[in-house]
Amino acid sequence: TFCNLGEVADFACCSSIFTTMSKILCLLSLVVLLLGADASPLSSIKLGLQRFVNKVAGSNNKKRTDGELKSGIAKLYDDSTGIWLDVWGEDLHHGYYPSKDYKDHKAAQVDMIDRSLEWAYTDGKGDRAHDQSILQAALHRMKAFVDVGCGVGGSSRHIARKYGRQGLKGFGISLSPYQIERASKFTAAANLTDTLEYKVADAMNMPFKDNSFDLVWSMESGEHMPNKLNFMKELYRVAAPGGRVLVVTWCHRELKPDEKGLTPSELKLLGKINDAYYLPDWVPGSQYVEIAQQLGLKDVRMTDWSQQVAPFWPAVMKSILQPRNLFRLLLASPPTTIRGAMASWWMLQGARKGLVKFVLITGKK
Repeated sequence: TFCNLGEVADFACCSSIFTTMSKILCLLSLVVLLLGADASPLSSIKLGLQRFVNKVAGSNNKKRTDGELKSGIAKLYDDSTGIWLDVWGEDLHHGYYPSKDYKDHKAAQVDMIDRSLEWAYTDGKGDRAHDQSILQAALHRMKAFVDVGCGVGGSSRHIARKYGRQGLKGFGISLSPYQIERASKFTAAANLTDTLEYKVADAMNMPFKDNSFDLVWSMESGEHMPNKLNFMKELYRVAAPGGRVLVVTWCHRELKPDEKGLTPSELKLLGKINDAYYLPDWVPGSQYVEIAQQLGLKDVRMTDWSQQVAPFWPAVMKSILQPRNLFRLLLASPPTTIRGAMASWWMLQGARKGLVKFVLITGKK
């Protein structure tokens, strides 16, 4: 029965109603896949459940238009942000893990903000206290910044609290009205409404004047942008002369000299992720570097932190297995959230295969 789950998945995907039974099978799939069954009597069950995940969280091989991507992104985050907030808190991004044994995942997410800024404003290779002092001095001179793809404002609030000075102005934008509503409420509760403002807006066409910001910050939103050149042009446009652009994003691995593209199996895996997370085609980090240099950014640098974020997706998967979260996914979640939870399995596999990379790119205008 389990090995015929592909047929069940066909029904689940084609049905206009995402039934409770479909949800149960989705979550059962994740449980068995995570617990592992390669060398046990459950291996045949695991094979069937892999097929089911492949169907429900997999690609429908349809390339979405830019409009479909934007509306899908907004709905995905409208639907899923509430659960993420309950489980992981206000930072909707990877954590930075100084060692594989580091277990404080929420602290790792906050550390990701600081470490990314330290790397951008220094080189991240020196003494941490020294790097922090350089960063503090640089950001204390900052008059304005923008958080492009701000989620619920966790990064912008942290930057304002830790590095801001009197008179600092920060903005955050997201396609998700729900995220902007929550960002505004969290910011009011933190007494930062005079400093921070949030808008529903498109990162490809931001509602800001040219040369507005000393820091243009994009934490894990670049992967959603259908045209990387136009995205980077917009970041460059709103950056002030002497301002810094910092992009932290998902990329695919760099191609070898004798390769013309990714392998069919790699493209298939990324297609499954794209379908669930409303992503366009992936690019390597080097493409961002080429664009940044083409636009005229100075001192462009890139680094790969895939190893530093490696514990994140296993932690996400384990959080899904908590009874409370499984129950909530079962009872309350719309299909987009279920599919996103299932696709986290493919993100984990992509990272383990060396296909999915976590990349930082920075430069000065």
